[in-house]
Amino acid sequence: MKVNWTAAARAQLRDIHTFVARSSPQYATKVVDRLTRRSQQIATFPRSGRIVPEANDVNIREVLEGPYRIIYHLLEDEIDIITVVHGARQWLEEP
Repeated sequence: MKVNWTAAARAQLRDIHTFVARSSPQYATKVVDRLTRRSQQIATFPRSGRIVPEANDVNIREVLEGPYRIIYHLLEDEIDIITVVHGARQWLEEP
């Protein structure tokens, strides 16, 4: 199954990298690499993620990678990564 990173999710990856790079540029790259590799697992096992409690929709799922939640929309023949948020935050919470 094809995985698409939405523009918003790609921007969040950049923000995560920028934030983590303040203390460790090398670690920032590793974090982003782990997050993007996790999407390969989603492609292989699209229903492996749990249903996101805030969404109340069986097609909105998430997988965890470290402290981050990768939230995605399961479509018929593809997956859209909607957002990447820190696990301490709710998905629909205002910044």
